[in-house]
Amino acid sequence: MTGTGNKVVTVAVDAMGGDYAPQEIVKGAIEGARREGIGIVLVGREDAIQKEVERYGISGLPIRVRHASDVILDGEPPAMALRHKPDASILVATQLVRKGEADALVSMGPTGAVMVSAIVTLGTLEGLRRPTVGGDLLGFVPDTVIFDAGANVDCNPRELLNFVAMGCVYAKKMLHIANPTVALLSNGAEEGKGNNLVKGAYQLLKKSKLNFIGNIEGHDLPAGKANVVICDGFTGNVLIKFCEGLSRSIIERLRVTLDKLLSKTDIDAVCKDLFSLTNVVDVRGGGLVYGINGLVWTGHGHSKAPQVAESMHQVKLAVQSNLVDALKLELTKIQRLVGGG
Repeated sequence: MTGTGNKVVTVAVDAMGGDYAPQEIVKGAIEGARREGIGIVLVGREDAIQKEVERYGISGLPIRVRHASDVILDGEPPAMALRHKPDASILVATQLVRKGEADALVSMGPTGAVMVSAIVTLGTLEGLRRPTVGGDLLGFVPDTVIFDAGANVDCNPRELLNFVAMGCVYAKKMLHIANPTVALLSNGAEEGKGNNLVKGAYQLLKKSKLNFIGNIEGHDLPAGKANVVICDGFTGNVLIKFCEGLSRSIIERLRVTLDKLLSKTDIDAVCKDLFSLTNVVDVRGGGLVYGINGLVWTGHGHSKAPQVAESMHQVKLAVQSNLVDALKLELTKIQRLVGGG
């Protein structure tokens, strides 16, 4: 896979994945192809996809359809479903990445199926037991990212170090921060605070040569005190969903407060801006899976065309920055700094 030179980035899109598939998925993929100048392979039931494609002018766009007869539905056990549905759209799309016919995969389908398909088909990077997810948390601190955001609810200290590797690569490659600061999310800033997981990871990071600044607390996150914030996936997922819920509650309250002070148009503009700043994950519609030997984007099931198009932008950046190769190097570096796996 290459992200340099004159090669057109090609994205395999699971057109059948998501609550609004294939209509919104196809629409967003076409919009992304046109905006980003990338190639698209729409994977799924050909007749349903072609019906949607015909609604848009795609003359001159490098878009093609790859038929896949099955779909993995919400609620199906991922491993069993993939075994019984070898021609499922998510599996066929992932295989295109493995074969080199696509540089990245995008799916708004069930996260479990995306993860299992990626692990089985592409494998994980050396030294990793499980992949992770993470990224931006709040729009008004764009230089702060959090890992893990929900993929790994139970972790050990060395797995938190793998999250450091992912976060540092994200900060360097996607945010262009040369030497990102790293912190552990804890219930106190002092050394010795936190549960056994945080205490164990603290000692490992303290001995490393990474730019580790110690523990930070929840109120330090919106202040942008660290570039890379590390926690287990249980904590990270609760934190993200708390931000999403708080954002919606504040916006509802704001609409009531501003009702007699501003016009509806102005209120809508203020609330839209606030939502985009406090709900980055929802606005973007998902994120990359880190630790897979290939580029995989897993999106929210309720994503519509704008989120699908935005995912095309994000995966294009990841391909062009050679993100997977950078992850391999960073993992090797961190394992060396802390004395192996």
